[in-house]
Amino acid sequence: MTNSLDLKTEDNPYWESKWETLPEEELKALQLKRLKETIARAARAPFYQKVFKQNKIDPEKINSLDDLRRIPFTTKEDLREWYPYGFLTVPKEEIVRMHSSSGTTGRPTVVFYTKKDIDTWANLVARCMYMTGVRRKDVFQNMMGYGLFTGGLGFHYGAEKLGCLVIPAGPGNTKRQLFLMREFETTVVHIIPSYALYVAEVCKEEGIDPQKEFKLRIAFIGAEPHSEGIRQRIEAFFGIDAFNSYGLSEVNGPGVAFECPYKNGMHIWEDAYIVEVINPETLESVKEGEEGELVLTTLTREGMPLLRYRTRDLTKFLPGKCPCGRTHRRIDRITGRTDDMLIIKGVNIYPIQIERVLMSLPEVGSNYLIEVHKRPTGDELLIKVEVKSEIFQEDMRYLEGLRKKIAREVKEEILVTPKVELIEPNSLPRSQGKAQRVVIIE
Repeated sequence: MTNSLDLKTEDNPYWESKWETLPEEELKALQLKRLKETIARAARAPFYQKVFKQNKIDPEKINSLDDLRRIPFTTKEDLREWYPYGFLTVPKEEIVRMHSSSGTTGRPTVVFYTKKDIDTWANLVARCMYMTGVRRKDVFQNMMGYGLFTGGLGFHYGAEKLGCLVIPAGPGNTKRQLFLMREFETTVVHIIPSYALYVAEVCKEEGIDPQKEFKLRIAFIGAEPHSEGIRQRIEAFFGIDAFNSYGLSEVNGPGVAFECPYKNGMHIWEDAYIVEVINPETLESVKEGEEGELVLTTLTREGMPLLRYRTRDLTKFLPGKCPCGRTHRRIDRITGRTDDMLIIKGVNIYPIQIERVLMSLPEVGSNYLIEVHKRPTGDELLIKVEVKSEIFQEDMRYLEGLRKKIAREVKEEILVTPKVELIEPNSLPRSQGKAQRVVIIE
């Protein structure tokens, strides 16, 4: 594998051109080779030993990519049930890192890494960052959480592998973030999209023009579903390119899929993952271009490989080839999770559908809250929408017209008429982590 910095040039668009541009047949052959190795490795884990025995699967008879479908799905519930070491394939002495979910809904899900796993993960993140134009001369300010959350350390190691100057700022303390950006001429940031909008508000309050006072040029936004409208607002305010990214702790962390400069879907690295999109109800594969649940099989993990892991994230394969020249397929932005779905008056609704409408309206500010009120006669939907300060100075007839317009356009999107409440800027709680967009009120 070639990834030495001294072999890279500023105008080379590929971190690893051999792997990023593999022809389809060669990519499939590589996947099959790595799949066989992964299944042989997985057979050492207590959980998969039980799965193979119960389903009468001989790991040595997995001879094609289609044979993978004989193996049952792995779920988050499996990870919790076999907590903590049921998925380990190596002695604990070979494990050098653990990450974990918050565990707020029960047992946490834990993920273990060997030294090679850490190196492989860092290289995938470096590949993603390099693809967007990050180079050794950049100053990278990491505004994501460190610790058990994978986002912070994942990007940190990837940026260091690229040779960037890394500022491990972590989340929050917004005025200090702005100080660091100015003092050290930060060029690249990693940030939650809702927090990026909050940083923009603080800039306005402090009288800071980031396009004149900062050197920012790239932002990596992820960790929560967000609409194209959110991305456009971030780009317009800071004068930067914002790239959508995707990852999840269970199969590594960040670096699973990433946008290239064309920003038309995220390339999902098929030399590291076998990717399926399934109907979450029938569990059958869906057609290209049809939305479903993302399922991933790891191909390069040593300490804790996962087979056919149901991510619960909703996306779809995008058809056609990307002009960037990479042959790895693209998935659409994550539209939500199967467990995020709201059912209002018998209609399935995802919060990002509402966000898409709100962010398309110039009168709307950067924050909103969806309240689901439980009623004996059926749940009701209330959307609290912050509008820009100059809008709130209009007369009541204008505001009422805007309220009706928002309700009408949201109904056209979700087929349910919501109640809409317009509120002043900065009225809703702000978060320096993931934004809380939905509240259930009993």
